[in-house]
Amino acid sequence: MLSQLVPMAEILEAADEEGYAVGGFNVNNLESLQAIVKAAEEENSPLILATSEGAISYMGIDHVVGMVEGFLKNTGLPAALHLDHGGSFEAAMRCIRKGWSSVMIDASKEPFEENIAQTKEVVKAAHSVGVSVEAELGKLVGTEDDVTVTEKEAAMTDPEEAAEFVERTGVDCLAVAIGTAHGVYKGEPDLDFERLEKINNNVDIPLVLHGASGVPSADVEKSIDLGIRKVNVNTAFQQAFTARVRELFDEDPDLYDPRKYCGPARDAMAEKVKEKIHTFGSQNKA
Repeated sequence: MLSQLVPMAEILEAADEEGYAVGGFNVNNLESLQAIVKAAEEENSPLILATSEGAISYMGIDHVVGMVEGFLKNTGLPAALHLDHGGSFEAAMRCIRKGWSSVMIDASKEPFEENIAQTKEVVKAAHSVGVSVEAELGKLVGTEDDVTVTEKEAAMTDPEEAAEFVERTGVDCLAVAIGTAHGVYKGEPDLDFERLEKINNNVDIPLVLHGASGVPSADVEKSIDLGIRKVNVNTAFQQAFTARVRELFDEDPDLYDPRKYCGPARDAMAEKVKEKIHTFGSQNKA
């Protein structure tokens, strides 16, 4: 584990004790890392830097390590470097060997018993070196809005299965499917708060909400009241970044220096990060 990092479980345990959530903010390039760290420093917030396998491939795993070390060196913030939606034991182990302090094993597409088996394998290896593990139960739908009620029901996390899953795997936190979706919503998200409350009553570990970019702040806050302690955000930050770039090119179509548009776009993203930190209640919790 990199010296500047702490296990994500420590960050989420503190959040659970005080009833707030911490953002799992996706890092996709240099500017996104700058924006996230800058905002967290200004708001004195704990920090979870999430990296998908695609983002790691795009940046290069050693470059991710180097950038994170450099940016966190003088912050003093409690920070975790987290593998988001790790698709295999091998992917999780690769990140652990490189210094990640937390990994997610996402076998949610597998049958229940196979999800348990894969998660247990990662938990055993990760816990042996002090690394936290997140898993997922239930399946988030895509961005389409024409999913039938029956299909939506089948995709959501079953509260009874959640209790069994947590007990048998020993996972540190659980991502639940309660009606959110990855990407851009084509309709209004409809969160199943009754289901979330039942899950929270059945398990004693922090819960995670994925696909939260398009969820209204009031719904996010209500989910935090019902046990969500980590909220993943990616799309909203990408949209803020891209919208600012478009504005700048509309103002000056001949703009060519990347610093002249990436810098302002990074700052726009940082403002969106600060907005989310306040929604989650993690400001001044570092």
